[in-house]
Amino acid sequence: MKEQGIRYHTPVLLNESLNGLRIQPSGIYVDVTFGGGGHSIGILKRLGSEGRLYGFDQDADAEANIPSDPRFTFVRSNFRYLSNFLRYHGETTVDGIMADLGVSSHHFDDAERGFSFRFRDALLDMRMNNRKGQTAADIINTYPEETLACLFYTYGELKTARRLASHIVAVRTQKPILTIDDLLEALQPFTRKDKEKKFLAQVFQSLRIETNAEIESLCTLLTQSFNVLKQGGRFVIITYQSLEDRLVKHFFRTGNFEGTIKQDLYGNRTSPFRPINNKVITPATEEIEKNPRARSAKLRIAEKV
Repeated sequence: MKEQGIRYHTPVLLNESLNGLRIQPSGIYVDVTFGGGGHSIGILKRLGSEGRLYGFDQDADAEANIPSDPRFTFVRSNFRYLSNFLRYHGETTVDGIMADLGVSSHHFDDAERGFSFRFRDALLDMRMNNRKGQTAADIINTYPEETLACLFYTYGELKTARRLASHIVAVRTQKPILTIDDLLEALQPFTRKDKEKKFLAQVFQSLRIETNAEIESLCTLLTQSFNVLKQGGRFVIITYQSLEDRLVKHFFRTGNFEGTIKQDLYGNRTSPFRPINNKVITPATEEIEKNPRARSAKLRIAEKV
């Protein structure tokens, strides 16, 4: 198995994720966030010759990391189309699903992708699939004020969402906001020096989530997982912000996104999943020291009942 193509991803909570999947040597698994391939390589090392692994990723850059392994199949798609592509490849059910919802270091460090406020001259893009779809600049320049306020509040948890949206609309009438520098200039009246990085991270997170329809895709993935997983199959998922984690926690515990407990006639819970870890798993201090971007990671594991 060739590993030299893996070039930009340090997998977060690797051993915890692999142990959570409870990998069977002859099993069928899916890494729905292939990226740099770190988790996929770990899964392949635990699979036998009869095992199979499918890796999903919509980012063209991820294709450079495809391992040369006959047990691996790469799917150039967003994971929201998981069930469709598995059927295309002749799979009806799988033994486990792995998802790491974090943005890779590669994306943050590539100026041309527009994910980081460190690169002021870069275009405001933020698309995971940079071959199609609206950019963050399209959103910031065309969304109505009320819609902008809603996404800043919901996805960025910004208390100044309404005032911020109103200000951006006023700025864009004078000049389009096309680059990261344009956006930083527009945000300046709201940027406090003592909390600058946190504020900018919240704004950029909200735009990235909207640009890539991340919450919609996550909900679609979770909903499909019940039909895709075999009975006893495991779903291992790593989240990095509270909205994602809350959706995953509710779904694993109750089978819905509201967290509403449903019971049968005998008072038994009817959730399709059984949480394996009631307490969320987080990286150890040693891992965070080696990979600071892992500090907000939260791992949850569930089993289909």
